[in-house]
Amino acid sequence: MGRKILWILFWITIGCFVLLYPILISMYVFLPLFIGFAGYMVIWGIDGHGVRYVWFPLLYLLNLEANLSLPMFLSLLAILLFYLTIYEKIRYFKRCSVCVGLLSVVVIDIYYFILLLGYDFIFDTTSIFINSLLLYSLTFDLIFAVLL
Repeated sequence: MGRKILWILFWITIGCFVLLYPILISMYVFLPLFIGFAGYMVIWGIDGHGVRYVWFPLLYLLNLEANLSLPMFLSLLAILLFYLTIYEKIRYFKRCSVCVGLLSVVVIDIYYFILLLGYDFIFDTTSIFINSLLLYSLTFDLIFAVLL
């Protein structure tokens, strides 16, 4: 009985993080974005680890984009572009799952920021300022990928 309650509390905590953390990011800009880590979780779920690893990160990314006024579905486009172009080549490192995670997070973040810069250039807007906070966010993405 106690294990089931802990399992329920774990998923309630994950749900609260998915729903409330993007709101905190919009108030406190120094918090990391976790775009690459969420993208890697989506791909991890697609590879057969469960549907919950797809839906929770997608909900997080959409909530993040809505709260930060970023272009909708751009993170999903970056994840799909990564999955279709590079992920099969990265999977050759099957024995080193940490290497696959780190490379996936870095490439998803790079794809996302390139697409975001392209979006800003095409529509002559400024969605995000390129500064040291993006490097800080990438660092935390990599830490969470190693912990996974």
